Amino acid sequence: MLNVLALNSGSSSLKFGLYGVHSGLVEKLVWGEAEAIGAAGGRFHAEDSRGAVVASDDDLIADQRAAVVRVAQLLAALGLPSPAAIGHRIVHGGPKLPRHCRIDGSVLRKLDAAVPFAPLHMPPALAVIRFAVEHFPGIPQTACFDTTFHAGMPTVASTLALPHALRAQGIHRYGFHGLSCESIVHQLAGRLPGRLLIAHLGNGASVTAVRDGKSIDTSMGLTPSGGLIMGTRSGDLDPGVLIYLMREKGFDADRLEDIVDHRAGLLGISGVAGDMRRLHEVAAANADARLAIEMFCYSARKALAAMAAALGGVDAIVFTGGIGENDPDVRGAICAGLAWAGIHLDEARNQAVNGGLVSDPSSSCAVHVVASREDEQIARLTATLL
Repeated sequence: MLNVLALNSGSSSLKFGLYGVHSGLVEKLVWGEAEAIGAAGGRFHAEDSRGAVVASDDDLIADQRAAVVRVAQLLAALGLPSPAAIGHRIVHGGPKLPRHCRIDGSVLRKLDAAVPFAPLHMPPALAVIRFAVEHFPGIPQTACFDTTFHAGMPTVASTLALPHALRAQGIHRYGFHGLSCESIVHQLAGRLPGRLLIAHLGNGASVTAVRDGKSIDTSMGLTPSGGLIMGTRSGDLDPGVLIYLMREKGFDADRLEDIVDHRAGLLGISGVAGDMRRLHEVAAANADARLAIEMFCYSARKALAAMAAALGGVDAIVFTGGIGENDPDVRGAICAGLAWAGIHLDEARNQAVNGGLVSDPSSSCAVHVVASREDEQIARLTATLL
């Protein structure tokens, strides 16, 4: 049994889990999350393998270093074994790191160079890596990339319509949510359909076309800002919009980044929130909130149809991610717009479950809800790398 600590960094959060890995089987020992790091209203929560709460407090967690220390303190307090390895979720490997790998000085330098590709996600992830190396000296650590699952996409799908000199600098479509997709493919082992669409819908959202277990196309591109409408991210925009804002409104790169990543998406449309749960609460009385929900579903529906074309048909659709797993109304609205393709949900089953088959027997393809298990996948990959 190899005990692996999986660390999944967000821009202001740190999800973690200690897993025992043996012969490809993964056992969850404890998991949790430090939320709102560096801000008032922060929260630290953890549960054991039986789902019992073992930590819950609202103490301020000042930074990523404090979050790592809090995780280490929890493991010690519970008498759990020290991790033999630590695996990190890294959103973007950049052009020099296409595969999951062990972390050393060379890898850290390449990760530093990849920061411009995902400036929202990479700095906190690098901070967590450095603090973990400091707090757990001598323990091997791995980088597990969201981009790796898509690294083998066909050239026709990965190439951007830009001059060769720019493409040669690593400017191409990378794709993201790869660890989530890998976890779905692993869970479907033995019954994996040949043509699968994975709709990872959460604060970040993407649709991936998977043929025989491999990504052949995906909605996100060079960065995690592209593709579908998301919580606070715009998704795909006419590039002329950015040029207009620069030329006519005097926006610089920082202001454009703030708009595209932090003030657009569901938040920008509704003017209320980037959280789908909050939008549902106010939708009855707020037309902009209703529009935001409708546009999100419309965006996802178009992406699913486009990826179905890339696959040449669909055998199954999987909804995953926070919205995909827990919002039956959004699933229903998306699939209602795909009835022309013969896709139909069993309404009672869709409303009643947050996992399993939700399609009607008459549907042209199966529709499933499957939990994304990124941290479990990190543990599995780390054990394999070691």
